[in-house]
Amino acid sequence: PAFRRFQRRYYRVYLPALAADWLQGPFLYKLYQHYRFLEGQIAILYVCGFAATVLFGLVSTPLVDRLGRKKSCVLFSLTYSLCCLLKLSRDYLVLAVGRVLGGLSTALLFSAFEAWYVHEHVERHDFPREWIAVTFSHAAFWNNVVAVAAGGVAELFAEGLGLGPVAPFMVSIPLLVLSGLSAVKTWDENYGQGRPLTKTCGDGLKCLLSDRRVLLLGTVQALFESVIYIFIFLWTPVLDPHGAPLGIVFAAFMAASALGSSLYRLALSRRYRLQPL
Repeated sequence: PAFRRFQRRYYRVYLPALAADWLQGPFLYKLYQHYRFLEGQIAILYVCGFAATVLFGLVSTPLVDRLGRKKSCVLFSLTYSLCCLLKLSRDYLVLAVGRVLGGLSTALLFSAFEAWYVHEHVERHDFPREWIAVTFSHAAFWNNVVAVAAGGVAELFAEGLGLGPVAPFMVSIPLLVLSGLSAVKTWDENYGQGRPLTKTCGDGLKCLLSDRRVLLLGTVQALFESVIYIFIFLWTPVLDPHGAPLGIVFAAFMAASALGSSLYRLALSRRYRLQPL
């Protein structure tokens, strides 16, 4: 019972943050198109966001460890809320700043929350380490559910209620506020070891170059992510001229992703015993 209460405390902060992130997926390109920007200009805005995620991803772990994991989650809520508010502007530079803030927020989303949980799970509550996988497995399941629901909600507000493509971004803000307030009220602060950035990057580079398998895995992952980012940029301009409901299409993508994950886990189960190459 104590472990389940602890899990619920984590989910009450993490799942609203995920929902806010997914809500912004279906109508980002449509919003820039609505503001009369050309395809090349929209591409630059996308690159600003992706590049910011990469750059902030390099420093996010040391930053989170020094600032504090709870404070970093609250900072995520603030920066992502500001990112959503900047979507109301039609000024190109303001939108570019919003994309940079979005990159920072994404880096925090995928580092601070899990780091906080692992520290609390092991150090403060002394639960068995094997149970960490249980929590993250449940989080992955609910992440898929939230992503599918977010596509439908975005479609409802943007097209169903006729509020336009900026509406899902405004709907994200209350969820971000809820996530931040829940962290402030229910989470305790914890910190990391605060390793120097140069040492962290140096150790990572050394590991990458010393093991051929790690290098090959990283190369495959980088190529796969490149394809995904190209797809993220292109799917809206390809389908939108045909009148496709973008939110519903996005929900279908997320449902297909969840189905793929489920089939993979089934293939690796004791019943089928398939192994990845």
